[in-house]
Formats: sequence, C-alpha cells, structure tokens
Amino acid sequence: MRVYLSENAFLDLLLSSAEVYKRECLGFLLGYKLEDRFIIEHAFSFQTAARRPKGVASHDGSHKKIDPILARFDRLQIIGDFHSHTQFGHMKGLPNPSPEDIRGMAADLIYLIVAINNNEKTKTWAENRDCTISGSVEKYFFKISAYFLNGQSSVRKAKIHCPFPPGF
Repeated sequence: MRVYLSENAFLDLLLSSAEVYKRECLGFLLGYKLEDRFIIEHAFSFQTAARRPKGVASHDGSHKKIDPILARFDRLQIIGDFHSHTQFGHMKGLPNPSPEDIRGMAADLIYLIVAINNNEKTKTWAENRDCTISGSVEKYFFKISAYFLNGQSSVRKAKIHCPFPPGF
C-alpha cells in the first residue's frame, strides 16, 4: 500500500501539528482510495478537539457537521485521519501507533501519525527506508508515518510519497 501526499495535505499536517505543539492535533484526511494506494489531497484539522500532551479526542458532533458539506464534493471523501505525537519533556514523539490508536482503526482507511519534536539539527526532507518522510522546519523536526489495517486486525505500514518536501 502506498500513500501520496499533495502539497496542500503536507502543509496542513505540518501547520496542524506545529500550531498546538506540546499537545496532540487530530483531523480527517480528505482524498480518494485506489486499489493499491491512497491519494491525500487535504488534511482537515479539528478545531474543537480536546487536546492533551499524550492524547486527543474529537467531539462527536464534529463529523456530523461537516458530512453534508463533504457530500457535495464527488471526488473527495474522508479516507482516514491523522494525529500528532509530540515531544513530552525529554521523551521524543514517535510516529508509531499506540494500542489506543490501533483499537480506533477501521478497515479501508489510512491513518497518519505526525511525530513532532524540538529540532536539534536541521535535516532536509526525505523519503526514508522505513516508509516514512521526515525533515525539519525552523524549530521543529517532523517524521510522518502511515498505517492501515490489513484484514481485520493486522496493522501494516504504508509507504509515503510526497513530491513537495525535497524542494521545500
């Protein structure tokens, strides 16, 4: 499985994570799914999410409010969600799903985790061997991973492709 991030989605992920740094962000991924890949066009951050340093939850009504609007766009649909894992003290945020993250996954959707940490050394953006993308911007270091359910219970990592970051 592969995930393709548009420039808009990439920027949305970085801004959503940095805006609430030290607390987690949460949002929907908008785009479409093909047989062997997800195309992510936008990442819509929940403004009303209950944020904590080690967790985030959406309010139940958020989804219901935006569904009628999204229904007007034939090509875009909710194809998953994203959230951040942030640095907490000296513990680095990692782009790995927690047991709670895994319990919340559903089949046929994609889940992105944005690890955001203090930037200790400027790194250029790259697609990594571990199927992630990573790099730094100003005082933040980001590492983004993607996961999906293979079958009903097996969590698998998807390879992320993003043409935008190398020229960033």
